Amino acid sequence: MGLASAACYANGSLDDDRRDGSDIALIQGKTPDGEGLRVIRKRRERIELAHVRPLEQGAPIRGEVVSLTPRPEFPLLCDVKVELEAPAPADVATRPAHGGPAQVATDRYRENWDKIWKRKREPELPS
Repeated sequence: MGLASAACYANGSLDDDRRDGSDIALIQGKTPDGEGLRVIRKRRERIELAHVRPLEQGAPIRGEVVSLTPRPEFPLLCDVKVELEAPAPADVATRPAHGGPAQVATDRYRENWDKIWKRKREPELPS
């Protein structure tokens, strides 16, 4: 995997996109599947363990899109440029509490349901 101008995605979050060398990644090795790279990333005062993978046409992006630029004096140390921020997680309040359609059953709905589907009693036979 060539690193010069490679667009990848990385897991993690973005505080701010600073260009003063405060966002760097040290390549540790390949991911277990061999498709990406394991990195130790330093952003500002935070250290993160992450992995980067090449972008694939039609595949979902999980995290932010970054470009890695290797440093000439030590190619395993790369400057990280964030190309696209990671999407913010969906607000918990906007997600339904259950899967499936909304549960709507008003009193009028229930009355009509009973009129249609309620079993009629069979007439009692005189004894």
